[in-house]
Amino acid sequence: MLKLSVKTLRILSLTALVSFQSMAFDIIAHRGASGYLPEHTLASTAMAYAQQPDYIEQDLVMTSDGHLVVLHDIHLETITNVETVFPNRHREDGRYYALDFTLAELRSLNVHERTDAKGKQVYPNRYQGNGQFTVATFEEHISTILSLNATTGGSVGLYAEIKSPAWHREQGVDISKAVLEVLREHHLDDASANIYIQCFDFEEIKRLRQTLGAKVKLIQLIAENSWQETPTDYDALKTAAGMQEVSRYVQGIGPWLGHVTRYEQNQPTTELTTWVQAAQQAGLLIHPYTFRTDALPPGISATQLLMLMVKKWQFDGVFTDQVPPVKRFLQSQ
Repeated sequence: MLKLSVKTLRILSLTALVSFQSMAFDIIAHRGASGYLPEHTLASTAMAYAQQPDYIEQDLVMTSDGHLVVLHDIHLETITNVETVFPNRHREDGRYYALDFTLAELRSLNVHERTDAKGKQVYPNRYQGNGQFTVATFEEHISTILSLNATTGGSVGLYAEIKSPAWHREQGVDISKAVLEVLREHHLDDASANIYIQCFDFEEIKRLRQTLGAKVKLIQLIAENSWQETPTDYDALKTAAGMQEVSRYVQGIGPWLGHVTRYEQNQPTTELTTWVQAAQQAGLLIHPYTFRTDALPPGISATQLLMLMVKKWQFDGVFTDQVPPVKRFLQSQ
């Protein structure tokens, strides 16, 4: 994990006294205001909007009756009470899949704070209430954000992720085509529209551009091969040649924050990896995930990590569960 030397801390402290040059740094509300309310609910989105980020994220999966719903996973049990409401609707692996339920069935579930396999809340100091929160559609999220923009004069954008497209196609569902249909209905499949579409699957990114004719801005998310997120070979992408290839199709990349620093003698430094530098040199936006004030790497404060991202590494934005502290940091500089 990232630990800063005394010399580096002194440099960052001195740098903090210097005003920021005029630069864009996008704050992306990760799953809405997920640090404060159950993720991806309309309540979380409304709270995120009130915090005025630049973008609000939506993760997209499909229902059995063809609706795009906003859920981080293709599974349901870690964020809903599906096991109580539909105890016998799991697959052979014991998991409950959103694709096996209609929209009406999903709406009958209560969305709660994310829990682990043992039912323990992943972030113990987050929302402790017993409010009723439900699954919402992509259409409802779009409508909510665009309507709030219209009534407040705001300009908050959308930042949607196509989840597990290869898996969905194995199930007979073309989720990418469904996403583009919704975007086109709202005139959002346009490079000038205030929206990004992101995906971990590089083959699907290429398909979006080449086969489905997507004009919307695209972001290639970067994972580790060991996560088995998609069939993509991320080791091949995390090279200068990989970034050059990616740049043919996308406007930016979304690396995990653990990816971005170089290691020396098995210890992280504050220097960027060569492939992230190559991505910057290729003109790609860098929007890493995820800045969480309640899950920081050991040995570094929230302010120090933000200073690195904005000043030293000159990233273009960050996904965060907590928008307000990031905004306060930027406003203080």
